[in-house]
Amino acid sequence: MKNNLLILFIFLVSFSYGQQKSTTNETYDIVILNGRVMDPETMFDDVANVGVTDGKIVAITKSPIKGNETIDAKGHVVAPGFIDTHYHSMDVFSTKMALRDGVTSGMDLEAGSFNVKGWYDEKAKTGWQVNYGTTASLLWTRMSIHDPETDMVGPMDYSLARPYVAKSAEDGVQGWATTKSTLDEMNTIMKILDEDLRQGAIGMAAPVAYITMGTSSYEVFTAQKVAANYDRMTASHTRYHLLNETPTEAPIAFDEMFTNAMLLGAPFLICHNNDYGWWEIEEKLQLARAKGLNMWSEYYPYAAGATAVTADFLQPSEWVEKRGFKYEETIFDPIDNAYLTNETYEALMKKEPGRSVVVVFPYRKPWLKDFLTIPHMTIAADAMVGVGPDGESLPWEADWKDYRGHPRTAGTRGTAFRMAREQGVPLMFTIAQSSYWAALHLGDSGLESMKQRGRIQVGKVADITIFNPETITDNSTFKIGENGLPTTGIPYVIVNGVTVVKDNEVLDINAGQEIRFPIEDKGRFTPIDKDDWRVKHTIGINPGLSDIHVDDSGAGELLNKKE
Repeated sequence: MKNNLLILFIFLVSFSYGQQKSTTNETYDIVILNGRVMDPETMFDDVANVGVTDGKIVAITKSPIKGNETIDAKGHVVAPGFIDTHYHSMDVFSTKMALRDGVTSGMDLEAGSFNVKGWYDEKAKTGWQVNYGTTASLLWTRMSIHDPETDMVGPMDYSLARPYVAKSAEDGVQGWATTKSTLDEMNTIMKILDEDLRQGAIGMAAPVAYITMGTSSYEVFTAQKVAANYDRMTASHTRYHLLNETPTEAPIAFDEMFTNAMLLGAPFLICHNNDYGWWEIEEKLQLARAKGLNMWSEYYPYAAGATAVTADFLQPSEWVEKRGFKYEETIFDPIDNAYLTNETYEALMKKEPGRSVVVVFPYRKPWLKDFLTIPHMTIAADAMVGVGPDGESLPWEADWKDYRGHPRTAGTRGTAFRMAREQGVPLMFTIAQSSYWAALHLGDSGLESMKQRGRIQVGKVADITIFNPETITDNSTFKIGENGLPTTGIPYVIVNGVTVVKDNEVLDINAGQEIRFPIEDKGRFTPIDKDDWRVKHTIGINPGLSDIHVDDSGAGELLNKKE
């Protein structure tokens, strides 16, 4: 029986491949010749020619083909364009770095945006080099309510956050991080999230590690329900991300949001699952997928992270006293080119609380090789804003050496492919981590544009990354002047059928398209009301015994008075 199924599979693949041949007199917009075409979904892996017209892959064939633009890919892999779901770098220079790293779609699903309509409108107006998308942000929405002095109207995302974070700290209380919401405030927050989801946000961003003290478990649950009303994902930076002390172990925080997503039947993404307890979390995610749940995770291949210096977990009471770290050994400021001390930390918190710093986690090093081999653990850079020596955003034409920040923005894919090659990880597996699995899970959430990406197949969108599997490597390091050195071995990147990287040069072309759900006519959120909750979840006050029935299904809303 198994042999018969294998023969049938081979026949179907061969039949499908045969249908992809082109007529010899057709001229395509772009032809990619002699490359090793690799598609993780079908496991197709063969030397072939690819024809692209009107932004779509229209031919994959052994036959000779011709085009208005010809790329000789001999000795190179023709792969689906790399997809980054943890992409804070919504500025022109860091996007330029990402293109040299093979990225064709960059979406900030972890932090998200405020005023999603305005965010998409702005990107459409200015144009963007890679495909772009965002989530509705619990964090930025909380800031708009708990720090009204910031006067947030939007659109706003991580790349624009520094002045807002600084403004929120001027009164000595960062309400977005530490203030608990009243029921009325919660309803206002959820209404804003609902509007952003109505406007097509990919899902809901819940970076709870940054709002741990202010965000109750019920607020998190309610926010996940708001997203689940649209059958959309929650992306989580969990509450206890860096902790390993019982009872605040990192996997417990995972359980908080994992349970919500499971009960709501909603997609769930764990952002950078690269810290304590990651093995437990990955095992649970594998069990969840085996039960048909749409859940997955991310990693980046570095033993150091980056975050705003204002992060709660970097405060002396947490970082120094509770966790036992020293600033001068673990917190590096790439702008000032120096490790922090207790004194310079305090000074920076007052001067520029939104500044990004590098955080060293040496204990992660032994785990990196494991991340390269875990199914459905996708590569996502957590890419940061492209700032220069003065801390300001760099212009598109700036030199690579001017960038000051974590090297992951420039080199995540180069690092992962180099490490995978050195470790002997199958190339198809690393391509799946780079593109296919992110597209698969987002597509399974109903996002049509992701069903068309992450594959090299006839009829799919021509987002294509062409790289040399023997030489693709990172060059960015933590050394000043080398933070932004581009990955080499990726000479061509095609976005929506347009060549944006040619012969290792990023062209000044905005070929990106929005990644977004359709806008809906009306929102779906119903405000939380205590009396309404009692009607739905209790039998009421002093009911007569003849007015109730016993419900054995376990669904509380069925336990009501008889009509």
